[in-house]
Amino acid sequence: MLIEREIQVVNIEVVGDAYAIASNYLRRSGAIPDSFATNERLLGIIVKLFQRGDTNRIRLANKAIAQFEAETLIA
Repeated sequence: MLIEREIQVVNIEVVGDAYAIASNYLRRSGAIPDSFATNERLLGIIVKLFQRGDTNRIRLANKAIAQFEAETLIA
């Protein structure tokens, strides 16, 4: 399914799958709380990576995890 978000078209399945993979890993590692709420920061990272042209679910998830963890260490 495609959804328009701020003029850009986002493939919800790819973004959703990448988010599910990344959030599952980050929850298990303790980096984000174990809740049903969407982590907006993680979702934003994935959407930006997707908009830059990366459409592989696993690669998106891995890059998002790395960026999320790097930003957490800096903060």
